Amino acid sequence: MEHSHEHHHHHSSNPYNRAFAIGIGLNVLFVALEVVYGILANSSALLADAGHNASDVLSLVFAWTAAWMATIRPAGKYTYGLRKTTILVSILNALLLFVAVGFIAWDAVIKIKNPQPVAGTQVMIVAGIGVVINTVTALLFMKGQKDDLNIKGAFLHMAADAGVSLGVVIAGLLIYFTGLLWIDSLTSFLIIGVVLWGTWNLFTDSLRLALDAVPGHIKIEEVRAFLETQKGVENVHDLHIWAMSTTRVALTAHLIMPDGNSDAFLSHLQEDIEHRFGIGHTTFQIEKEQVEANCTTDC
Repeated sequence: MEHSHEHHHHHSSNPYNRAFAIGIGLNVLFVALEVVYGILANSSALLADAGHNASDVLSLVFAWTAAWMATIRPAGKYTYGLRKTTILVSILNALLLFVAVGFIAWDAVIKIKNPQPVAGTQVMIVAGIGVVINTVTALLFMKGQKDDLNIKGAFLHMAADAGVSLGVVIAGLLIYFTGLLWIDSLTSFLIIGVVLWGTWNLFTDSLRLALDAVPGHIKIEEVRAFLETQKGVENVHDLHIWAMSTTRVALTAHLIMPDGNSDAFLSHLQEDIEHRFGIGHTTFQIEKEQVEANCTTDC
């Protein structure tokens, strides 16, 4: 009556350890440089960019740690392993970014109320270094960002940082030629807008995954329709799809198959599900007839 079959993958290492190490090292040095020269040049734009880059350093550290924890094999009470840490880290990163934005905004408001001279040339030079460092870091993750959402997140963060640093260079150039001090604070608010936009998307996406919502790139009705078209399947119920991590998706479903099934059928079905929808962990329960029950979930 009941036939359960599971498909597991275990990853023993993270192929991007070197990229994470280089990216974190470069950005830590750059954040220190921005803070020093942001104070010396009296630039809230540089300090804003330093805050943004510092939050991204933390994001890279947390993402690297979570990626490592996700490779730990299931044991004891943690029957799924520690993959979910990648989602929890995404939420933590978003919250840290919100805090950083608050400090950046406070500094920019103070500078608007009490404008002070800004060393535009120093701002341009330091931010220019940032363009180079963030571009190099982004390139380290470019290859893997097509297949791994975690790596894609790192790539997009660094690419965005390169763009933000370029904006700071432009602000320094404008200050140098016009002498308009409010350009520095305006740039800070533009940076805040960029950070908030990305952070809000990160926060809401991570929260949905933490609540076991179907990942955004998967259409549950398409999966249901695919299962219902399989030979011998008369009905599908108790279909659940959720994220085990930011890169790993699981599925469970009850298939009504009056004539039964074979192991070959399940094996091929799992391969098709993984190939078509990117769902690598699947469990199917085979039933020969619909079991009536008082369901409080999707039946």
